[in-house]
Amino acid sequence: MPHFVIDCSENVIRLKSADDIMQEVYHTALATNLFIPTDIKVRINPFTYYNNGNSSDDFIHVFGYILEGRNTDQKAALSKAIVTKLNEILPEVPIISINIMDFEKASYVNKAMV
Repeated sequence: MPHFVIDCSENVIRLKSADDIMQEVYHTALATNLFIPTDIKVRINPFTYYNNGNSSDDFIHVFGYILEGRNTDQKAALSKAIVTKLNEILPEVPIISINIMDFEKASYVNKAMV
C-alpha cells in the first residue's frame, strides 16, 4: 500500500517509456513522506481504444488507492505533486488527472495477513 494505477492513451508510452512514467510517480509519492518506500506500488495500463468526450486526445489518469489515515490536505498535496510531475515530464499530454481513494483498514486483507 499505496497502489497507483496509471491509465493512459497508448501514445503516452511512445512519448516517454512506461518505466520512466512509473518511476516518476513512485519517486513523487515517496517524496511526500506519506509512505514507506517498499510499500509503494505503481502499475500502468495503456489504452489503444478510448473516447475522451468524443475526442482522441492523449490522457493520463492516476487512480491512487491508499490506506485510510491521511487527512484531506495530505491527499490534496499528493494529488497536486503527482499531476505537477506528470505535466513536467509530459507537457504535450492535454489531459492529466488523479483521484485518491482510501482503503478501509477494517476490510483490507492481503496474503500475508491470512
